[in-house]
Amino acid sequence: MTLPIIVSPEAEAQIQVIESWWRANREAAPDLFSQELAEAFANIRVAPEAGHRYPHRARKGVRRVLLRATRHHMYYVASQERVIVLAVWGSVKKRGPKLTK
Repeated sequence: MTLPIIVSPEAEAQIQVIESWWRANREAAPDLFSQELAEAFANIRVAPEAGHRYPHRARKGVRRVLLRATRHHMYYVASQERVIVLAVWGSVKKRGPKLTK
């Protein structure tokens, strides 16, 4: 079964910032972030349980996957009907993103 993916407004804004930065600063691989993100979307669309559980006190069922080459995490929640991407965040940051309800 293939689930639809909904990207929250917060995650969409984060993706746009990362994408713009990546294209401006990574001349050798300007498409790497968008390619890696597309692969992650494709994977969680068919296997939402693939991400690691990410404990969060305000949101239950949060998972995250590592975009290994670009060193970002994608945070999401999944149900039987859809996957909602909550954030895309640098994995090297000292704290995780604020995940709103």
